[in-house]
Amino acid sequence: MTRWRFALSWFIDAVSPEDDQPAIKAAEAVARRSYGKLVAILAARTRDVASAEDALSDAFASALANWPVNGAPHNPEAWLLAVARRKMIDAIRRGRVGAAASEHLRLMAEELEATASRTPEIPDERLALMFACAHPAIEPGIRAPLILQTILGFDAQTIGSAFLVSPAAMGQRLARAKNRIRRAKIPLRVPDKADMRGRLGAVLEAVYAAYTEGWSDPAGADASLRNLAEEAIWLGRLIVALLPTEPEALGLLALMLYSHARLDARRGSAGEFVPLANQDAALWDEGLIDEAERLLIQASAFDAFDRYQLEAAIQSAHVARRRTGKTDWVAIERLYDGLCAITGSPVAAINRAIAVAQTRGAAAGLAALPTLDPGSRLSEYQPYWAARAELHARTGEIMAACEAYDQAIALEIDPAVRRFLQKRRTESMAPVSPEGRQTKTDPDKTSLL
Repeated sequence: MTRWRFALSWFIDAVSPEDDQPAIKAAEAVARRSYGKLVAILAARTRDVASAEDALSDAFASALANWPVNGAPHNPEAWLLAVARRKMIDAIRRGRVGAAASEHLRLMAEELEATASRTPEIPDERLALMFACAHPAIEPGIRAPLILQTILGFDAQTIGSAFLVSPAAMGQRLARAKNRIRRAKIPLRVPDKADMRGRLGAVLEAVYAAYTEGWSDPAGADASLRNLAEEAIWLGRLIVALLPTEPEALGLLALMLYSHARLDARRGSAGEFVPLANQDAALWDEGLIDEAERLLIQASAFDAFDRYQLEAAIQSAHVARRRTGKTDWVAIERLYDGLCAITGSPVAAINRAIAVAQTRGAAAGLAALPTLDPGSRLSEYQPYWAARAELHARTGEIMAACEAYDQAIALEIDPAVRRFLQKRRTESMAPVSPEGRQTKTDPDKTSLL
């Protein structure tokens, strides 16, 4: 968790949920809406992303001390920006000497002067910062994580979890990347379209990682993730507006819209988790699905099929159930074959194994699961254990199923999903006749996809 997220969480927890102070609403809104926007502005001249983040965190701390007493300012973003700039200047004066300090202060002065001549509207420089983080001078593997931290304020632990990398290693790589931006004087601007396409992959990867983080909290219980999925969709739309003929940008937006269309169906009336195969298709948002279908068709016209179009096509095959009443698992397996060939992703391989179980039986699905090598981060990935547990249960291997369910339950942080897994564990221990070993439950009604 970053410092501003920690401060904001403390502030909200310290005040009654029924308290409707404008200061609380303003702090929440500006933190979630404008963190990356403000970091981008603060780092625009100096290219010192780490210092911009530190100054903004300090500005949020000042806001949380000031706003409840004096009221939220009319323009919270401008207030935070002004305080953060002052703190950056103070930090430069304390921490630098000679020419280094003079150069940094000159750049800050230019930024202050430029800001004074602008309208009160704060410019949105997030895309410029995103593409700067995807610059060729930055190590390819750290580009998407760097975007997640600078634009959305994610900490190394959250990012490491999303990319199956240890928090310590992720933190070190992020720090090196930020230093690289400053030392190489990488410009924070939206590149020309010719250069933009070369950096687009990392930007799309970061947007999708942000979406999946928000998607993991459908009930909005985690204040730091609330509205994150909608924010990622907004960024996806912005990228499509910039690059309307880029098939992967269209594919990613389609993928997010397909998923978001099912938001209301993911929880039951009592808040229980509902897996995709059990969801009431009548609760899916037809408008979002139709928009996603149009985007996917538009993307396919460019004859350049890749990851996000494949993932969107998989979601399209799932939501076709609203018309046919059945899931076309054969088509889904074939699409996962293509996705695994393109990405080599262990997550895609897990989902492919589930599809294989639907088409060829649970034993084939178990055989298709990726191997758990010593030290593999898959050992800490809940969906791996949930899939293994489900498939062991279908083959009647009760002890193996219970052990895998125990691992999945221990790793799961969402209470509703944990209760679902506990229920499935109990159900897996029910007696099964040998002839019905793989059919005691309808696999299309228990799939964790």
